[in-house]
Amino acid sequence: MNMTHYMSLLMDNQPWNLIIFMAIPVIFAETITVTEFFILFNKNVKGSLRTFNRICSILAGLYFTGVFLYLFPTAFVPLTVNGEWHTWVDVVAVGFYLSGVIFLLPLALLDLGLIGRKRTEEEKLKLHFILVSGFLVVAHIAMIFGMVNPEIVNSMGGMSGMTH
Repeated sequence: MNMTHYMSLLMDNQPWNLIIFMAIPVIFAETITVTEFFILFNKNVKGSLRTFNRICSILAGLYFTGVFLYLFPTAFVPLTVNGEWHTWVDVVAVGFYLSGVIFLLPLALLDLGLIGRKRTEEEKLKLHFILVSGFLVVAHIAMIFGMVNPEIVNSMGGMSGMTH
């Protein structure tokens, strides 16, 4: 079976690539999301849960930025330059995965106080929630497309017995 480079990356070097490239970022994002719900529900922006949430956000943002800086030049650029993508499904899977940096890096910068300084605490919480939600959306799109066998995209045009 042919597979996307996203899935190939996760399957290689088991279990380490799965842990490094999927488990750690997703567990961070889900931890941030769950703690964020408690923070928003209880309207407690100063407690230990918010401190834990900030630490996770900073670590997740810095960690995923490192993942991006590693994979972009070693995977994305060579696949593009050499024309080695396994259909558009592969590009979507890898592209959406890497786009997670667009959400996690600003999340870390927000909690480090490097951006959004003039925002109210409520505005920061709203932006924080939007950023972590954005990451979860692109990560799940990457996972869904990453699990598709790219060969079906090429063979779908000639499906017999289907009326259009």
